[in-house]
Amino acid sequence: MTTQRISVALKVGDKAPFFRMYNTDKKVVTLEDYKGKNLIIHFFPLAFTGICTTQLCTVRDAISFYSNETTDVVAISVDTPHTLAKFKEFQNLNFTLLSDFNKEVAPAYGAQYEVFACEMRGIAKRAAFVVDKEGTIRYAEVLENAGELPNFDKINETLKGI
Repeated sequence: MTTQRISVALKVGDKAPFFRMYNTDKKVVTLEDYKGKNLIIHFFPLAFTGICTTQLCTVRDAISFYSNETTDVVAISVDTPHTLAKFKEFQNLNFTLLSDFNKEVAPAYGAQYEVFACEMRGIAKRAAFVVDKEGTIRYAEVLENAGELPNFDKINETLKGI
């Protein structure tokens, strides 16, 4: 018997769905670990690909704005923790990468392709969410076109407003 995973479209004002995933150090990270801080969540399709690298390096280069005493950032893909660790090292990424290898978190955030390039199934869509200190979504953007980047100006504007 197979379990059907349902993608939902999250919107501003919704509670952020709980997550529990492994990071690049193979340690469990949950949404609760960020309680009391704003959290930027980036979903990206696959490590070591062009637009994904641009997305995450944009975050890396502005990390002082995205990761400080009031805000933190994570990036999530379906890659394994080992692959993400190599990608993090190769790109000198200075924030947490999380593995949604079991493909449970992306659909909860409405950020999963049914079928992606080369008939790969369950790959994360490119998406960005800003979650406030109380766990409420303050910004939500899920892109159908993996060739586009999240709107960093809107993310920045949202952070300044909370």
